[in-house]
Amino acid sequence: MNGGPKPDCVHVDLGSRAYDVRIGRGLIGRAGAEIAPLLRRPQVTVVTDETVGALHLEALRAGLGDIAMTALALPAGEATKGWPQFTRSVEWLLAEKVERKDIVIAFGGGVIGDLVGFAAAVLRRGVRFVQIPTTLLAQVDSSVGGKTGINSTQGKNLIGAFHQPALVLADIDVMDTLPARDFLAGYGEVVKYGLLGDAAFFDWLELNGPTLAGGDKALRQQAVSHSVAMKARIVERDETEEGDRALLNLGHTFCHALESATGYSDRLLHGEGVAIGCALAFELSARMGFVSQETPSRLRAHLRAMGMKTDLSDISGDLPDADALLALMAQDKKVQDGRLRFILARDIGRAFVADGVDPGLVRALLSEALAHRRG
Repeated sequence: MNGGPKPDCVHVDLGSRAYDVRIGRGLIGRAGAEIAPLLRRPQVTVVTDETVGALHLEALRAGLGDIAMTALALPAGEATKGWPQFTRSVEWLLAEKVERKDIVIAFGGGVIGDLVGFAAAVLRRGVRFVQIPTTLLAQVDSSVGGKTGINSTQGKNLIGAFHQPALVLADIDVMDTLPARDFLAGYGEVVKYGLLGDAAFFDWLELNGPTLAGGDKALRQQAVSHSVAMKARIVERDETEEGDRALLNLGHTFCHALESATGYSDRLLHGEGVAIGCALAFELSARMGFVSQETPSRLRAHLRAMGMKTDLSDISGDLPDADALLALMAQDKKVQDGRLRFILARDIGRAFVADGVDPGLVRALLSEALAHRRG
C-alpha cells in the first residue's frame, strides 16, 4: 500500500466516464487547480450541509481561487436524503442557471454526495459533478462508483441512478473536524474491504487501526487509498452491480433493516450498521458451515478493540422483533425474485453472494441477538 505526504491517485477506468480519485492532505486548499481543467467557464455551484459549511466552506472558497462559487447548505443528517431537500436542491441549481457543461460540487458526507449526485444525474438529463467527501465513510465508499440516490418511506436508496463523478478529492485533513463516533462509523466500511476480498488488509488494520483512529494521517491516507483502489477495481468490472459489485454490500442487508428500524436516526449511523451487519453476516456464515466460529469472534474482537458497535445490544432503545426485521430485509434492493440475498464469507477476505438463504436461519440468528439485548 502506498502512502506518504504526496497525494495518491486512483484512476477509475470506465472508458468515456473514467475519472481520478485524489487522496491526500491539503486538497481543499488546492481545489481550484484540481477542478479548473474540467471547467468550461470559471464558476461552480456547491451543495453542502450546514455542519460542513460552517467548518469548511470558506476554506473551499479560498481554495477555488479565481473560480466563482455559489453555495447551498442543507440541514445535516440522514433525514435530508429524501424528496423535500432533493427538490430544494434541484430547484436551486436551476435557479443558479447551471448548464450541462458546468460542474456541481457535492461537499459533505455520504448524504450530500448521494443526494447531489442524484440531482446532477437528473438535472438537464445529466450534468457533471465533483465529489469532495468530508467523512471517512464517504471517502472510502459512497463518493466512488457512481451510485447516487435518496431514501423513500419504503426503504433506503430505493430512488436513484448510476452517475459517475468527474473527479473525487478526498482530503485527509478534513477529517480532523470529524467527531470520533463518525470516524469510527466510517471505519466500518474500511474493515469491510478487508473482509470481502483482502485478508492481508484486514491483518494490517488489526495492527494499525488504533493508531489510524488516533489521528495518524499517513496511516489514514494508506487506508483510504487502499479502500478506494479496491472499490475502483470492483466498479470497473461491474459498474451497475450485476455481479462482483454486490460484494460491496457485505453487511448491508442487516444494516439497512436496522437503519430502517431505528428511523435513520442518530441511534445508528450507517457505518455502525455496516459493522454490526458484517459481524452478523460472518455469524450467519459460521452457522451455515462456511467459516469456523473463531472467524466472527476475531472480527468482533477487532471492532471492540476499536471501540465500535458490534452487536444489536449496542443499539440504544427498542428494536422490533426478528420477524419485523426480516420483513424490512425483504424490502432491500438486493432482494431478487422475493429471495433474500446475503453476502456471506468462506474466510476473512473471501466473501461471496448467497441467494435464497433460509429465512429461518436468519430469524433464529436475529432472535438470539435480540434476546441477548434483553438478557
